[in-house]
Amino acid sequence: MKILVADDDRIPRLILERALSSWGYDVVTVSDGRQALEVLAADHPPPLAILDWVMPGLTGIEVCRQARATAATAPYVIMVTGKRETADVVAVLEAGADDFVSKPFVPEELRARVQVGARIVSLQHRLAERVRSLEASLQHVKQLQGLLPICAYCKRVRNDQSYWQQIEVYIAARSEATFSHGICPDCRGGVVEEQLRKYREKHKC
Repeated sequence: MKILVADDDRIPRLILERALSSWGYDVVTVSDGRQALEVLAADHPPPLAILDWVMPGLTGIEVCRQARATAATAPYVIMVTGKRETADVVAVLEAGADDFVSKPFVPEELRARVQVGARIVSLQHRLAERVRSLEASLQHVKQLQGLLPICAYCKRVRNDQSYWQQIEVYIAARSEATFSHGICPDCRGGVVEEQLRKYREKHKC
């Protein structure tokens, strides 16, 4: 999983990068808030971001707010701050951050919080895939709804291109249904047996 680290202080940024890399994450680092917002607004942005609160250009809180308002997919945000007052924690969470870590951070605590964020991101991705699958299934169902022109004699149906085709071909192309063919009792007695009788009479069987 790719993680964005934004911190204007080189030493904490380097420590975070090395720690995350050692835990198996792909790390992208920037040194100010505007760069962080650019990364989060780009195609295929990191799904998880660790932002320092106090940065030049844009603060971590401002980056979080703007990313939530403009990004196609909002990242999971962990805010890093040296502030520990209750009001500061409330401000971080109200800005849209999902979690926070106090400076100087304890590596074990940071790792645990990142693992929680990665787990939530993974669950969100699976949920999004499930939603897309359900939407595709619903679209198939919708394609079989509405007025369906059908020939009263041959029972073929007219598709969207005004081409007449067998009803099983039409349905199979718009659903996951498959067909097996047989002969019902009425058709066997009224059609098949009659054809056999005429054939025997003709050929003297």
